[in-house]
Amino acid sequence: MAATRQARAKWNGDLATGSGEVGAVTSGKFNALPVSWGARTEAPQGKTSPEELLAAAHASCFAMALSAGLAKGGTPPETLEVTSTVTFDKVGADWTVVSSDLQVTGVVPGLDEAGFAKAAEGAKDGCPISRALKNNVKLSVKSTLAP
Repeated sequence: MAATRQARAKWNGDLATGSGEVGAVTSGKFNALPVSWGARTEAPQGKTSPEELLAAAHASCFAMALSAGLAKGGTPPETLEVTSTVTFDKVGADWTVVSSDLQVTGVVPGLDEAGFAKAAEGAKDGCPISRALKNNVKLSVKSTLAP
């Protein structure tokens, strides 16, 4: 069964001096988050960006995929802390999302660093957001087991 989710954006003005807002329609968990071109390419100044929202989506998707993979392998995690750093840069004349670098620290009883790194690589390659980005965005993961 397919799942659908919906978000909505409103923009006013031109790209350089305009501004807008984005909200989650399906969950209603965020509404009217301010966005601007400057928030994407300069300092956020309290505004979000599509790239920050993509980073949040990738971090949460990866955490779920890694949790599922670890549990399937018999070593469910106690905790996973994931950060996704999405880079937005000019490629030629076009602004492009060029990478999403994942960093994960986990508490996973019964698993060594090599096993954790292998599971993290599998989650990086297999989570739905990674698969949506594959062949368009450079993906990487650095994993660390917490003591």
